[in-house]
Parts: sequence; C-alpha cells; structure tokens
Amino acid sequence: QVQLVESGGGLVQAGGSLRLSCAASGRTFSSYAMGWFRQAPGKERNFVARISRGSGSTYYTDSVKGRFTISRDNAKNTVYLQMNSLKPEDTAVYYCAADVDPKTSGYEHWGQGTQVTVSS
Repeated sequence: QVQLVESGGGLVQAGGSLRLSCAASGRTFSSYAMGWFRQAPGKERNFVARISRGSGSTYYTDSVKGRFTISRDNAKNTVYLQMNSLKPEDTAVYYCAADVDPKTSGYEHWGQGTQVTVSS
C-alpha cells in the first residue's frame, strides 16, 4: 500500500508560481511512476503530468507544457510539480497519484488533493 500526501497549494495571482509536493510512503518510492492530475469545479479529473520510475522521463498535457515541471527526489520519497506562469484556468484541486503496477493501466493510489486558486 502507498500513502500520498500533497501540500503546497494556495491562492496566487495570474502569472505567479507555486510548487506542489507529494510525499509518499509505504513502498519503495523509486520503483513506481508518479503523476499529477487536476479537477476543476464541475469538471472531470484530468491528467497534468507524469514522471517515470527509472529514467525519470516526463510527460505533460499540452496546456501546461513549458509552464509546469514535474520532478522527483527518490531520497525524499517526494514528487514535485513546479507551476509557473499560472493562469486562472489552472484553478483546480490537484492530486498526485502512484502507478505502482506496470502490468496494469492506471494509477492505483491517490492523495487527498490540494487546492490551487489563480486569481485574474
């Protein structure tokens, strides 16, 4: 079992930056991929970014490319999402997730979420 705890959300003006953190526990952190998702009010939860377990390859949804950076510190069991040039449309609850079983699709474990609000 994996436990995930996000932090770092808050209120920021458009054009500002925030860094989200997600601390993991319960399994060897370096052995699984991690992702960030977000859910705006009244909308579905959508993929934001992913970082692989080995090489640390990264993937982003088009709307955040060039503005967001996902990274991981395996020594600290933590994944980060650096968000720059924030826009009001980035407002959402952000969730981190762990993909621990490479033989199945999807993420098996989720954090509780952290609110990000971007004011115009």
